[in-house]
Amino acid sequence: MSDLVLHEHVAGPRGERVLVRRSARRKRTVSITRREGDLVIAIPAMFSARQERQWVTKMVDQLVDKEARRAPMRRSDISLLAMAREVSEAYLGGRAHPSSVTWSTRQNHRWGSCTPSEGTIRLSHHLQGMPDYVVRSVMMHELTHLLVPGHGPEFKALMANYPQAQKAQGFLDGVSWAKNLPQEGEDDGDVEDSDGVDHGGDGE
Repeated sequence: MSDLVLHEHVAGPRGERVLVRRSARRKRTVSITRREGDLVIAIPAMFSARQERQWVTKMVDQLVDKEARRAPMRRSDISLLAMAREVSEAYLGGRAHPSSVTWSTRQNHRWGSCTPSEGTIRLSHHLQGMPDYVVRSVMMHELTHLLVPGHGPEFKALMANYPQAQKAQGFLDGVSWAKNLPQEGEDDGDVEDSDGVDHGGDGE
């Protein structure tokens, strides 16, 4: 795979690495495929560096949109727990072990919350139908809180392991703005109390 070049600042909808292959046989067409957990984008060898960046972004965005349309509007609680395990293994070394992950119709002031003492995570039903990378980012946030209570350096360092975190936060901020909901930083966010730790961003 020595002919593949890694794009460090671009990641797939599930946090995959994005690798680019230049092909002398290609004249105008660009393709994107999955291979061994990575995304491989094939482009014409004649493309400039600028064209390469533009097409990598375009192809990844198109894949995100395509998979979002195919995603079921309602993921089951069982699938959420499976997702939590995948995210924990991929980005937290498998250290976060939630006892349960469920949808909640009561999460109207936040995207997600967790109770570390019980190992439970709840995600707002408003996330249903949103792109996979967004749901996984909220999941990553709550899983990290099972390991770290606050938002200090350790929390931020662990969240940085998820490459789509900032993009997902931008998506959620846009949703909040469009619905005139409180955005991250406008309230206390994840506040530890008797009900657990909350991931701010949603509103009633």
